[in-house]
Amino acid sequence: MTLEPCAHTGLTPPCTRAAIEAGFARVVVGALDPNPKTAGAGVARLREAGIAVDVVEDPWARALIEDFTVAVRASRPYVRLKLAASLDGYVAAEPGSAWLTGARAREYVRELRAAHDAVLVGAGTVRVDDPQLTVRPPRARRRPYVRVVACESAPVPAGSRVFAPLEGYARSVVLAPAGLCADFAALEEVADVLYAGESDARQLDLTAALVELKAYGVASVLCEGGPTLAARLLARGLADRLDWLIAPTLLRNPRALPALGDADVRAGFSALRFERVERLGEDLLVSVDLSGG
Repeated sequence: MTLEPCAHTGLTPPCTRAAIEAGFARVVVGALDPNPKTAGAGVARLREAGIAVDVVEDPWARALIEDFTVAVRASRPYVRLKLAASLDGYVAAEPGSAWLTGARAREYVRELRAAHDAVLVGAGTVRVDDPQLTVRPPRARRRPYVRVVACESAPVPAGSRVFAPLEGYARSVVLAPAGLCADFAALEEVADVLYAGESDARQLDLTAALVELKAYGVASVLCEGGPTLAARLLARGLADRLDWLIAPTLLRNPRALPALGDADVRAGFSALRFERVERLGEDLLVSVDLSGG
């Protein structure tokens, strides 16, 4: 088994009961369950029933539950940050929207979208690109997909495509400062607005906003930028994994947009690990564990 069998009743009966009733002689557990409701209780229950249990704590098994591990322990969702940049670290040669990476890299990102509860972008991305943020091709999902916009201090247009109702998608979500309710009132007609931070806050408290998003029911988030939001997530230690896509091009010029702006994101990242380096078509993927574990 990849994950330790649960010993509690949730939406389904305990997996340990099923294993015992099936007459298993031996169970190999890839990783112990990080959920406090189980946390070793599944292994104990199997052993009490006379089943041999080997716990291997395999890195690949732990990687498969990376998002669940964060979500079940933290007050915020698991956050995976995707950035695409040129070889010299820019997202565009000038303000505006343009494809930077190739087809294979874009397919990889679409797979990431499908694997998370929600996709998150900043207000600047909505204003400039007006994206739909859909999963393509459409996938059958147990829970509707959520599209989220983080607004630092001002709303985005209510007519933005991200707010268009779509079959299979939940109502879009806006993260907004708690002190600007009046400014965001119009967006409440087209989205669920989650107000975060102190009651007089006029800038978005990202940490508080993610806590609100977890309480809303979102356990895992893929953040697709833009640069300002990405930098703030990194600077505040709110991202758990970074997928950096590098395109074989150079964009630096006086109008080019740096991938992380001018933010200082170094604090707290002395133990970064490159866990995956892979060529995707003409582009390069570097996947970085930001947990330091």
